[in-house]
Amino acid sequence: MLFTLIGINQRALVQALFNRSAWIYALVHGGVTTLVVSSIALLFGASTELLMAATAVCATGSLFATPAIVRSVGFDPLAAMAFTLSSTLMMPVILYINLAVFSGDEFSLDLQSYCLRLAVFIIGPMVISYLIHQYVPQKHLSRIHGKLAQFTILLVFSFPFGLTGQYRTLWNDDRSFAITMFFMAFAICILFFIIGLALYWRKGREAAYVAAITSGNRNVLLTYSVAGAFLGPLYLPLVGALQFPIFLQPIVVRYLLRRGDRKAQKEGLNRR
Repeated sequence: MLFTLIGINQRALVQALFNRSAWIYALVHGGVTTLVVSSIALLFGASTELLMAATAVCATGSLFATPAIVRSVGFDPLAAMAFTLSSTLMMPVILYINLAVFSGDEFSLDLQSYCLRLAVFIIGPMVISYLIHQYVPQKHLSRIHGKLAQFTILLVFSFPFGLTGQYRTLWNDDRSFAITMFFMAFAICILFFIIGLALYWRKGREAAYVAAITSGNRNVLLTYSVAGAFLGPLYLPLVGALQFPIFLQPIVVRYLLRRGDRKAQKEGLNRR
């Protein structure tokens, strides 16, 4: 988060966060995805435990590493950072609604833990980044950030290894259900991506892909720290299954972009 923020103008980020479009995106990220996923789950007769797990993932804000992933495919990370912040701040509201609707038991959210993590992972890096921008010349900062960006993406891709433990346990106990959940995780991730891409396509290719990548990445560990056991027994296995499709996204997006560029170049040559 810090390494990515160093490359972003903090004043522009605050302005983007106070823009209405960031909060409209947050409603798409959590609200629209919840409506679509829950409708499909109910249509196929999903269990209460699976429905709770899926809708909790829908409520989850974007992964803090999303701007670094967006930068890695060649896009400006500013919008992705604003979307990440707005969806993270919106998460407790949508999560509370989802649990109230789909959970038959009483529940509570650990907002103290949530606020502590916001301070550590968002407010702290923003303050440090602001101070760095104030006291380090832009020429030196650009050179330093160019080197840091190479390590940022490596840190991003090391993250999923800590979240797959419960899925491995499910794989050992019930392999057929684990395989089903793996394909379900792929379907959910692809659905998130398509929703973001479709709703933002009219704003241009870059805006659409930024929204799609941001929608597909989910900070599932933060959601677990807020609601914990109230998310049901299938949440952590689903989270583990989601890691592979989530972190496969940059490779797929890069392929789609290169294919689109080659197609555009070919069409341009044909017109000549």
